[in-house]
Amino acid sequence: MDHGPDDAIEHDAPEPPFQQLAGIIRARIRRGDWKPRRPISSESRLGEEYGLSRPTVRRAIAVLVAEDLLFVVPQRGTYVQEPGDQAGSNE
Repeated sequence: MDHGPDDAIEHDAPEPPFQQLAGIIRARIRRGDWKPRRPISSESRLGEEYGLSRPTVRRAIAVLVAEDLLFVVPQRGTYVQEPGDQAGSNE
């Protein structure tokens, strides 16, 4: 299911919330809300914004890391992958 950048999480939908959030983040990246090599909102901020627990947010981020759309820098945050850059950045 495609999600728009301004969608809300539907807690009673058949699609799990982490998949909905992954779709929303994907759409926000496409729209340019977060630029390549710049951080996205923190896990806690995303959780507050979408009414989700941090483990659910982490699961959504893990989906997008596996798709090479995001990469995580320990103790720094989660960043948007540069288009065409495979397997993240090891800063």
